[in-house]
Formats: sequence, structure tokens, C-alpha cells
Amino acid sequence: MEIGEFDHTPFYCEENVYNLCKKLSSAGIADAQASDLFVVFISNDNKQIPLWHQKASHRADGVILWDYHVICVQKQSNTEAPLVWDLDSTLAFPSSLSSYVADTFRPSFQLFSEYNRFCRVVHAPIFLRCFASDRRHMKDPNGDWIAQPPSYDPIVSQDGAVHNLNEYMEIHSADAVPEIEAKVMNAVSTERLGVVLHENQLQQFFSLAS
Repeated sequence: MEIGEFDHTPFYCEENVYNLCKKLSSAGIADAQASDLFVVFISNDNKQIPLWHQKASHRADGVILWDYHVICVQKQSNTEAPLVWDLDSTLAFPSSLSSYVADTFRPSFQLFSEYNRFCRVVHAPIFLRCFASDRRHMKDPNGDWIAQPPSYDPIVSQDGAVHNLNEYMEIHSADAVPEIEAKVMNAVSTERLGVVLHENQLQQFFSLAS
């Protein structure tokens, strides 16, 4: 599918990815239950993460300092590379995970520790059931929109929650797992908020995910 076939509202990446997962599943590009899809929130304690090749950047290299960002990763067969679907990126859509990490995170670029990125990985079937946002985070103290919201209704979870975005986007280095092991893989399949990984664990996680 072409990138223009997906809903995209600037600065609402979590809702864009929610709808992207649904569309990939309904179109037959992903599993009908979205079991091969994972939602990845990227942030840190300071809510300052540099990412390159982002459409919102005003620089030639596309770097921007986000407070958080959200992408979708599709786990393919063991012989095929995982894919990243990022509607805010200028890279290929989709990109292989390895090339996306190399070009967007630029791991060889030395960062001060306060800019280190951490990733909350949530299994898409759980995310699609549990996520909710009434978009309160996009209003200023006067109640005015910081950025215009999508035209469709806010997302409500299956259990009736109207807003839990903050639980997903709050990512702390202290919560990152020390190593990828069986219980970590199991947690992603069962826990509403998935697991928090250091950015350098992301590719290892998807090499082990079934």
C-alpha cells in the first residue's frame, strides 16, 4: 500500500499507528488479528529524543527532537527482515528494521546520556483493545488545541477507558529490562503496557519474537 492510503494527522502519531495497524490487518498485509504487529513508543526520562529523517524537521538531515514518537514494527518470517511502518519518516515506507534504526537512531552518533532513547514495545492486538486517548495532551492551559486533532472521534478502549496515553508514553530508563529473555518475550504477549527496552535491544528483541 502507498503511504497516502493511510490516515495521518501531524503530531498524533499514536492514533496514526493505531489506525495503521487496523488497516494493515484489514488489507491482508498483516495478520487479521494483528498478531505480527507491534506498537513501539520511543521516549526517555527527559522526553527529549533525537530522530533523523522526520518530515516535521526543518533541517536538511531531517533531525528533530521529539518528546515521544510511535512507530509500528511488523515481524515477518524468520527469513525476512522485520519492517518498520513510520508515517512521519522520509525513509522508505516500510523500511527494514535494521536500515530504519541505522538511519533514524544513528547509533554511531554519540549522544549525551540524557538523549538516550528507550522503547516501549506493545503487542498490537493488546494495544488495539486497550489504548484510549481523548487528546487532552494536545490542549494548552486555556483549552485550545496545540495542533488540530483528527476529524474522527477520539479512541475509546474496549473496557470504556477514555484516556490512558500517558501510561504508554511515560518511559523511564529504570524500567528497561536488563536483558532479553523468555519472560520478557512473554510479557509483551500478555502485558497491557508491554516492556521497555533500551534502543540497542530493539533489533535483538525482534530477532527472537515469534
